[in-house]
Amino acid sequence: MKSTEESSGAAVTAEGFGLKGPRGWAFRDVTFTAGPGSLVAIEGPSGSGRTCLLLALTGRMKPAEGHAEVGGLRLPRKMAAVRRISALGPVPGVSDLDPALTVAEHLRERALLQRRFDGSPLALLRPPGERAAATRRRIEAALDAAGLDLDTLPKAERTSVRDLERLEALRLSVALALIGEPRLLAVDDLDLKLSDAVRAEAWDLLRSVARRGVTVLAVCSEAPEDALRITTQGGGAPATGAGEATGADTTDRDAEDATDAKDADDADDAMGAGEDTGEAGGTGDAEKTDTDDTEEGAADALAETGRA
Repeated sequence: MKSTEESSGAAVTAEGFGLKGPRGWAFRDVTFTAGPGSLVAIEGPSGSGRTCLLLALTGRMKPAEGHAEVGGLRLPRKMAAVRRISALGPVPGVSDLDPALTVAEHLRERALLQRRFDGSPLALLRPPGERAAATRRRIEAALDAAGLDLDTLPKAERTSVRDLERLEALRLSVALALIGEPRLLAVDDLDLKLSDAVRAEAWDLLRSVARRGVTVLAVCSEAPEDALRITTQGGGAPATGAGEATGADTTDRDAEDATDAKDADDADDAMGAGEDTGEAGGTGDAEKTDTDDTEEGAADALAETGRA
């Protein structure tokens, strides 16, 4: 992973950003600016559109109004490109860990997918030994960034996901996301049913990732004081807490306005019409209520979208 001095995190801005589904607005009028390497907390009650905002900012749900810019890529026109530079940590119903697989199996699977779909074609021409060594280095760097020491697990790398503690599972999900060396990391329900001590460790983990230069978006019920706080209200009410985080805004509006029509077509193909993908809520988490109208069905909308 890159150090803070070598930061390549994505600056994130939003202006009048909103997403609407068949049942109304999931969120609306979100405006903020966050520099590269920022820690951004999306807080609010369950069902207020937090998860949909997280997924819209990572190019996985199509907004209905306003715009956002991620690493100089304008949404919604550059959804496919934003998906390539962002990665999802734990998002219930979208990027869940398989409880039947071991930690090692998850890591190998993600590394193979990364090499197959995101690696350079020229890398496939390298000798197998070199490719394997590069994969090991990437996995080790991701585990280090996520603070996951395999030797401390009950059966080391052969530990099944079902046997992991909640914080260990979070660290594994973050490590899997970081294997792709993203510029933006998104995490949902960070503090759901965590004790105060474990919640503090979870936030320390995300702060550590941000210090390494990766911009972090995290959905939570209560944001820490040092994070850029965006509070969703749900039902189309304007978001509160809009502001600006430290860090340079590296967006180039002229370059973004020269939009690539192909990326726009890719985004439309991936997500469909805005009315079909703006539905919010319960991204498959059984602990969310059945009346969570503003986030219901997000997992179905995302079943075929880009990299998780």
